[in-house]
Amino acid sequence: MRTAPPLLTERLLLRSLTLEDAPDIQRLAGEYGVAATLCYMPHPYEDGMAEEWMRSCSEKFEHDKALNFAITQKTDQSFIGAIEIRLDPEIEDGELGFWIGKPYWGCGYCTEAAEAVVAYGFEVLKLKRICAYHFQNNLASGRVLQKIGMRYEGYLEKFVQKRNQCEDSIGYGMLKADYDSQDPKNKKHEI
Repeated sequence: MRTAPPLLTERLLLRSLTLEDAPDIQRLAGEYGVAATLCYMPHPYEDGMAEEWMRSCSEKFEHDKALNFAITQKTDQSFIGAIEIRLDPEIEDGELGFWIGKPYWGCGYCTEAAEAVVAYGFEVLKLKRICAYHFQNNLASGRVLQKIGMRYEGYLEKFVQKRNQCEDSIGYGMLKADYDSQDPKNKKHEI
């Protein structure tokens, strides 16, 4: 089975998901506050769902449709969240998605992980554009996207169905040229 390459940041190790992550995924993703911020995160998060999700991540990776990483703390490799870049090789485009367990909110981990995955997308995967979306009421995700240099692209009214209601979303994007123009001192990752 193929595995995603490990990515290192100042405080994090991003690595392939493993079955050993399942209990942490279920515990952290099972919090309503986490599930409420994501399009496809079920709540309650029942037994077996983490393993099923990891199988789908592996299948997408095998077919070059996405790369999923466990976000772990570098010091003790404790699992704190996940990040994905969905791929459209035909147009050399990627879409970023992420979540962090509630105990780790507000620590800058998501920004750090997103910077590393965006760098990998542009430097290794040779993408031309990376985009991301967040629910209108999820301002923290919007701040992450702004901090990594993405630009506001638009407001999408009733863009996605979540728990039997349509949610508004905000879109952000970055071109390879935008990434290349960033100050190299701000690129604190190892690829």
